[in-house]
Amino acid sequence: MTKVVVVASGKGGVGKTTTSAAIATGLALRGFKTAVIDFDVGLRNLDLIMGCERRVVYDIVNVINGDANLRQALIKDKRTDNLYILPASQTRDKDALTMEGVGRVIEELSDMGMEYIICDSPAGIEKGALTAAYFADEAIVVTNPEVSSVRDSDRILGILASKTKRAEEGKGELPARLLLSRYSAERVEKGEMLSVEDVVEILAIPLLGVIPESEAVLNASNSGTPVTLDVDSDAGQAYLDATARFLGEELPLRFVTVTKKGFLGRLFGG
Repeated sequence: MTKVVVVASGKGGVGKTTTSAAIATGLALRGFKTAVIDFDVGLRNLDLIMGCERRVVYDIVNVINGDANLRQALIKDKRTDNLYILPASQTRDKDALTMEGVGRVIEELSDMGMEYIICDSPAGIEKGALTAAYFADEAIVVTNPEVSSVRDSDRILGILASKTKRAEEGKGELPARLLLSRYSAERVEKGEMLSVEDVVEILAIPLLGVIPESEAVLNASNSGTPVTLDVDSDAGQAYLDATARFLGEELPLRFVTVTKKGFLGRLFGG
């Protein structure tokens, strides 16, 4: 059975598209047939992060409008088996996405045997975000450890609880889990950031993972490679951990405490 997962946030720039690419890649690496859809019509960044921007011929709006079929628009990832990308349009506005059209796309992806469909939502609470979330079975809410980002995520949780197909059908709130990105244990210790415990207490949803502030994320984005494939990096490892937890495994959190230097490290500044 296909599971539809929306990756959402209230605030832009928190690492939502990076997370969509990383979790989708992580699921595919585990052997699950996975599609990741870019819902950010007008901007379109997922294909850049996935390194397939030159292979985009058709997009989700073309499919909804009947200008192309889904198989023409779907891009198979070259590095990871079982992974497919459906890009957004760069030239249309978000009104081009209709609930009926998106529903058909998701149904067809399900018929193609996709086990997971990851929906990369635009930030905020406008039509694009609502459309991305409407058919979801579960949500990953991405936030940074700062007050404005957490507050906006709390607003998104209210939307997810009331404006989805699941809510309309009386099946209860959309299950949501928290992914805390750009976390710096050093800055938390200095009082410059909220701690993991602070954010979890405010949002009151289960914690899926903590992604450290890392140059590896920027390097991966610039090279068009999902950071999950950089298995030697702290961020890559953290996303692999988050994927494992998403699949039900219990793993301890990493990269959430300051690494104390030994005597020689303090002496020589290492």
